[in-house]
Amino acid sequence: MSAHRDPSRADAREELLARIESDLAAQLSSKPRRLAHSRSVADTAERLAMAYGVDPFLARCAGLLHDWEKAASGVEQEARARELGIDMGVDLSLVRPLLHGIIAARALPARYPELPDEVWHAIETHTVAAADMGPLDEVLFVADGIEPLRPPSPGIERVRSLVGEATLDDLFWESFVGGVVYVVEGGRYLYPGTVDVYNALAARRAADRA
Repeated sequence: MSAHRDPSRADAREELLARIESDLAAQLSSKPRRLAHSRSVADTAERLAMAYGVDPFLARCAGLLHDWEKAASGVEQEARARELGIDMGVDLSLVRPLLHGIIAARALPARYPELPDEVWHAIETHTVAAADMGPLDEVLFVADGIEPLRPPSPGIERVRSLVGEATLDDLFWESFVGGVVYVVEGGRYLYPGTVDVYNALAARRAADRA
């Protein structure tokens, strides 16, 4: 098999990225800050992917599309989630900030059938995380938390400082725990599923150290 890049595959990827960029600009045209954030997450995810051996094309696609549903209000997202039969185990009004990734993962595959399931899994888990995060999932989750447009905080700065120094698993863990602390310190509602994910990850990390 040739080690050279397949031009036809590269061209198809470039065309798809251009389409996603154009679609996203239209989708978030009324929310320029959200659009800038999405592009920044895509750039960050692409860089992380290259540093950690993940497909940078898939990382960029996931970064661009992760906040697609943020074009709608929280109330509209909740209604859309109900239409899609999304069940979080709690009243959806309590978890509106978590819904957009799950909705996008259900709604967008039909629009972009060229993209594999791992992109949609990464988008679905970028707000709620999961006990079985794969490399692309972790890349998107971390990129969303540390992209340069986010104002610095001690937790964010810590994760940024660990890029390239820590493993991807450790980088994700630090970002995930920092998010939990942020929710708790702000007196916000903590989704019970987040506690389950934390406990599963903590138990696995403890077993790995034993």
